[in-house]
Amino acid sequence: MVVVMAPHATAEHMAVVVGRVRAAGGDAFVARGRARTIIGIIGEVDQFESLNLRNLEGVADVVRISTPYKLVSREHYPDRSVIMVGEVPIGPDTMTVIGGPCAVETAEQALAAALMAKSAGASLLRGGAFKPRTSPYAFQGLGEVGLKILADVRAETGLNVVTEVITPEDVDLVASYADMLQIGARNMHNFALLQAVGASGRPVLLKRGMCATIEEWLMAAEYIAQRGNLNIVLCERGIRTFEPTTRNTLDISAIPVVQRLSHLPVIVDPSHSGGRRDLVVPLTRAAIAAGADGVIVDIHPDPKLAMCDGDQALSAADIREFACVATNLSPVVGRTLTPAPDAGMSAYGMRESAAALQRSA
Repeated sequence: MVVVMAPHATAEHMAVVVGRVRAAGGDAFVARGRARTIIGIIGEVDQFESLNLRNLEGVADVVRISTPYKLVSREHYPDRSVIMVGEVPIGPDTMTVIGGPCAVETAEQALAAALMAKSAGASLLRGGAFKPRTSPYAFQGLGEVGLKILADVRAETGLNVVTEVITPEDVDLVASYADMLQIGARNMHNFALLQAVGASGRPVLLKRGMCATIEEWLMAAEYIAQRGNLNIVLCERGIRTFEPTTRNTLDISAIPVVQRLSHLPVIVDPSHSGGRRDLVVPLTRAAIAAGADGVIVDIHPDPKLAMCDGDQALSAADIREFACVATNLSPVVGRTLTPAPDAGMSAYGMRESAAALQRSA
């Protein structure tokens, strides 16, 4: 059961609802989204019927939810949610591109990749400072140094930062630099981490686990929502199947399925799902055509020298084709490509960016 609060509801109104539920032996969790606030109720539903919650001041509706993921379910949301990352919307009317290097390596590399991403139509910058890798000997990221580089690149380009956090202990540190926190596929079932990012107040990008069902994915989102944060974007990044030709198998059907089950936006990662540069643009076409709310792509000024996932990173030679697809195909499916924010480049930034792009050509 969930209590949908009216737009004018105050903190006092919510406290009355929560107090009444807990006095009856249940528990309640307040989850705030951009457009509305809902209160999820846990306990025997029948015992709450006599509380007459609908008549409490500030309450718009009380809804029984049949799905186990009550807060992220579409059942009580007539319209799908729009999640804001700063001034950048991710939702049903837009096509939002998130682009940048899989891993931050140097300041020059990150800035060059950010400019390439912006020219490709990206309105948000992705970049990894902490990298959970299959091999313990692989590059694990620059840590806080990488976060500082991302913050500097944001200042130069105006692109808000999406970056991964891999432990609950690092959430506050990463949130102090990032505009959106990413939960990677390997951490989708890290419940302590999900709860920590839920309490952070930052928007969250939640990737589907490699072997996760759609219900498990949505239940992971529920962990975040239950800590008061409904600003969640789901990312389909390919699942592990028997097929070895591609890195993963993009579950394109997950896009419309999840959009019918949940009010949360759904984006696609064509880089990690295919694992090959030549598949990124075709999979992006498929994602847009299937109704994805955005894509997140790897971009590198010199993929041959990349310390992480260079085989799947778009290079300078690929940017024009990708930008053409994102720009021209989005209106065909009734979407507007989210514009990149304006930002005044410093003379230093312009020189460094031009030099980095020239080296990548």
